[in-house]
Amino acid sequence: MKVALVTGGSRGIGRAIAERLARDGAHVVLTYARDQAAAADVVARIAKDGGRADAIEAAFGRHGDAAQLWHDFDELTGRGGVDIVVNNAGIGRSSDIAALTEAEFDEVFAVNVRTPLFVVQHALSRLRDGGRIVNVSSGAARLAMPEILAYSATKAALDNLTLNLAKALGPRGITVNSVAPGIVDTDVNAGWLRGNEEAQAYAASVSALGRIGQPEDIGDVVAFLASDDARWVTGRVIDATGGSGL
Repeated sequence: MKVALVTGGSRGIGRAIAERLARDGAHVVLTYARDQAAAADVVARIAKDGGRADAIEAAFGRHGDAAQLWHDFDELTGRGGVDIVVNNAGIGRSSDIAALTEAEFDEVFAVNVRTPLFVVQHALSRLRDGGRIVNVSSGAARLAMPEILAYSATKAALDNLTLNLAKALGPRGITVNSVAPGIVDTDVNAGWLRGNEEAQAYAASVSALGRIGQPEDIGDVVAFLASDDARWVTGRVIDATGGSGL
C-alpha cells in the first residue's frame, strides 16, 4: 500500500485530494491546523469506504514546522516511508498593496512557500524512489490580481520551486508538478461566493466550461499526477481552472 501525505487535508480541496487518494488505495496521512473535528470526519469517511487514513495536527508558518510534521509522521507510521507528498495547506488570500503589512507578507510566504520547500527537504530521506510530489498552486500565479498580490506571488514562487525540484529529483524517478486551481467552491471563497447569485454568476462566467470549480475537480487532477499513469510528466504546472481567462 502506498503512503500519501496531504497537508491541509481536512477541508475543501485538501479533503477531496485525501479522499480520492484513499479510494485509489493509498494510506493517507492528512494534516490539519485547527479543526480536529473536520479532520476526524475525513478519516472516518475514508474508513467507512474501506480505506485507511490518519490525521496529524500541524500548524505551519513557523521555523521548524516541517521537521515537527515529519517527526510526528514517523511516530505514526513507524518510519515506514512515503510515496506521495501533496503540499496543499496554505493561506488563501492577502491584502492589496495599500493594506498589506510586512507581518502579513511574511506569514503568507512562510506558509505558502517556505513550508512546502522544507516539507520536501525533510521528505527526501523518507520519499521512495519513483515517488510523487504535487504542489497545489493557483491560476492567480499567471494573472495580474493586485487585490491579492502577495498571495499570487507565493503561488508563482511555488511553481518555480516545482520546476527546480523536478530537475533535482528526476534522477531518482521522482516527479514534481503543480496543480493550479481557479475559483473553487471552498471555505476560502465562501465569504463572497456562497449565497451571492451575482458572484456565482461571475465565477461561472470566468471559466470556459461555464461553472464554478468543485474540490473534486482538483482532487482528480492531483490523483492523476500521483498515479503511475503520470510517470512521464514532471516540472509542469497543470492548469485546473476550467479554462479561466481564455
